[in-house]
Amino acid sequence: MAASEYQVTGMTCGHCEMSVREEVGEIPGVQDIQVSAETGKLVVTSDRQIEDAEVLAAVEEAGYSAVRV
Repeated sequence: MAASEYQVTGMTCGHCEMSVREEVGEIPGVQDIQVSAETGKLVVTSDRQIEDAEVLAAVEEAGYSAVRV
């Protein structure tokens, strides 16, 4: 299992969290997603090494921006 942490900007509520969770959840291999609008923290746990670009693209698709922490 591999875990990656990102800082997401632009999230303000539970709906924002849900949007990010849905998009990131479509990445093959993702096992768990923890996301907080309050802190902007996104932790993605997967059963394979996921490229940062995949996660960043998914977050962008949800309407937000992120950087790897």
